[in-house]
Amino acid sequence: MAQFWWVNHNQTARQEIEGQYLWSPKTEKNGARSEFYNNMRRATPGDLVLSFFDQAVRYVGRVTEFAFTAPKPTEFKNTGAYWNQEGWLLPVYWTPLAPTVRPKAMIGELGPLLPTRYSPIHPISGSGNQKAYLASVSQDVFYAIVAGAAFNGEALVRGGANSLTFEVVNEILENAVERRIREDIQLEDTVRDSVIQARRGQGKFRSNVEAVERSCRLTGVTNPSLLIASHIKPWRLCTSARERLDGMNGLLLTPDADHLFDRGFISFGGEGEVLVSSRVDKTDLQRLGFEQLAMQRFGFAEAPAVWRTGAFNPPQQGYLAQHRADVFVA
Repeated sequence: MAQFWWVNHNQTARQEIEGQYLWSPKTEKNGARSEFYNNMRRATPGDLVLSFFDQAVRYVGRVTEFAFTAPKPTEFKNTGAYWNQEGWLLPVYWTPLAPTVRPKAMIGELGPLLPTRYSPIHPISGSGNQKAYLASVSQDVFYAIVAGAAFNGEALVRGGANSLTFEVVNEILENAVERRIREDIQLEDTVRDSVIQARRGQGKFRSNVEAVERSCRLTGVTNPSLLIASHIKPWRLCTSARERLDGMNGLLLTPDADHLFDRGFISFGGEGEVLVSSRVDKTDLQRLGFEQLAMQRFGFAEAPAVWRTGAFNPPQQGYLAQHRADVFVA
């Protein structure tokens, strides 16, 4: 069932509407958790979003991907200079709402429908609440806003040709990282080449992973031709050549398992527990051939209480903790 969201993005609306996304830091400036930022990870493909800026709801959006870790968009420039440089990027396809809707003009109807905690606007004045960004709202709030307006529902459902995908954004971000590496005069040529090869799971990185791992942790496949050397902490998020080449920062996975892991639909506990995202469809797991994952995720009686692979060593556990925090879709 679709969820409904309301985003207050007065400072960044132009960039986010044009770019077909939302972006937030992961925490407040002081490191405190924010319910509004945590909601970025709770949003699910197919959810609907109301875009509020300049005192009006002007666009309706549909979430097209789960949020993932990404740097602050360069197009923000000096906006939010105090924000952390790493945050959540949530792809959203936007379509205009016409005419725009001013909540203040209908606050008598809208106010009682707003959430009592973490509301995006004040239930009496209709003004945007301070620090509110992505707020969860009810279906009643959504339909009260759009009742007297129109938007292109067909385009919204279809997603539009310019909808972002994880693969597209990841390619853009990795290309930018690779350019910086190529321009880094402090790196020796051999190290630079190895780090660039590591982006594709090749070269020195693969050799280092093969010295630690012998088979796919999910399927048990051992044929090297069928295995991908996958980074645990994503290549684009690594902060040094050492991390990008570290064999402890890698797993050998079959292509389907690699995609599930890279996208955050599965992860691992330090003792080898297989973790399955609560938002993965059972049928999709079965179609991919991961019947045991489907059984574990949905509590089938014949499934083991906990599916374990072999335990990980301490350096791997450190990387896996980062994967669970920054990649895994809980």
